[in-house]
Amino acid sequence: MKILLVGALGTVGSAVAAELGRRHEIISAGRQRADLSLDLGDRASIQAALDTLGSVDAIVSAAGQVGWAPLLEMTPEQWAYTTANKLMGQVNLALLGQAHLRDGGSITLTSGILTHQPVAYGAGASLANGGIEAFVRAAAVELPRGIRINAVSPGVLAESMDDLAPFFRGFQPVPGARVALGYARSVEGGETGKVYEVY
Repeated sequence: MKILLVGALGTVGSAVAAELGRRHEIISAGRQRADLSLDLGDRASIQAALDTLGSVDAIVSAAGQVGWAPLLEMTPEQWAYTTANKLMGQVNLALLGQAHLRDGGSITLTSGILTHQPVAYGAGASLANGGIEAFVRAAAVELPRGIRINAVSPGVLAESMDDLAPFFRGFQPVPGARVALGYARSVEGGETGKVYEVY
């Protein structure tokens, strides 16, 4: 398969690229050092990248930044940044990207453990993750041409614990290689409208 992987150079994306790249052609997309320049927070940037892409068999988003601050200190700009990137960035990728998928292709988005297990400072992430999961279930009902859509909800990655441990005390870290299996299941499987939790 030919797979567009957004966020391929990030912690999750690198693991996904390693897993799927053994069997498929990966086209990386991101803000820098990728095959395609793409900013999830900018709908025009997404469209421009897709226009140069042509047709693919799968689109995977392993990206989506969020504002991270105490709930009552989150600024309107941080909320807007979170929704523009993690939530609407991925929604726009799916809506614009479906036109570039071959019949029977797939879309895989990323939510996260904070949908169901919130932590302090993570309200923005919880909001975006919950929205992604609801969108995936709804979009699966309406996408045309046999296109499938799923989400992967990873736990906190073992590779990220040096930075995130203070926020995730008591959580069991998940190795990136194990998280990547959720993306493989979405891309290479046959289900749609699912959220694959990898905790």
